[in-house]
Amino acid sequence: MEKIGFHDATRKQVSFLAPLEKRILIWLAHRMPAWVNSDHLTLLGFVAMFFAGVSYWVARWNRLALLLVIACLAVNWFGDSLDGTLARVRNKQRPRYGFYVDHITDAFGTFFLMGGLALSSYMAPIIAIGLLIIYFMLSIEVYLTTYTLGAFHLSFWKFSPTELRLLLSIGNIALLFHPTVRILGEPYGLYDIGGSIGIAIMSVMLIAAAVQHTRELYRAEPTP
Repeated sequence: MEKIGFHDATRKQVSFLAPLEKRILIWLAHRMPAWVNSDHLTLLGFVAMFFAGVSYWVARWNRLALLLVIACLAVNWFGDSLDGTLARVRNKQRPRYGFYVDHITDAFGTFFLMGGLALSSYMAPIIAIGLLIIYFMLSIEVYLTTYTLGAFHLSFWKFSPTELRLLLSIGNIALLFHPTVRILGEPYGLYDIGGSIGIAIMSVMLIAAAVQHTRELYRAEPTP
């Protein structure tokens, strides 16, 4: 197989929890058994996200399954966040393979999670689909930026997947006690409101990032 030239992109992680998370992940990586490798952790994170979606579906009949979602999200964080750190700590990095596998499994995992939410009865399917679409559009923007500018952004506006997992976990606990909220006297699903706000915020993030990076590339490559 022909060897492909590859330059690893600069990782940019500026989320609220990034400094604390980095220290925890390095601490965990140094204590992982030798037989555990990054592929094991990636697979663990993917399976956990799949079962998070299944748990949302089950919550349609038993809302206590929302607590199982939280447990699955915690396991997903462990596997999905630790796989790359373990490779770096052990100096066993495979940049192209790791980047591809990590993000293709994230894509499938997010699909399963949003699919579970759409089937849960706690979020209208159209809102879950909207969240999935805008998440994928943000992901596309990140990947294009990584390729064209050599900068891999792991967070937007101080928010990364870690903060989103925490928000989702807090929301699940709230769902146990207050699945609906009243706005101007009208009842609305808590996650319908939260999902709509999420779509709006991520849309603004996407537009802002697209404008910023288009300007950077325009200046970097002036018209001949």
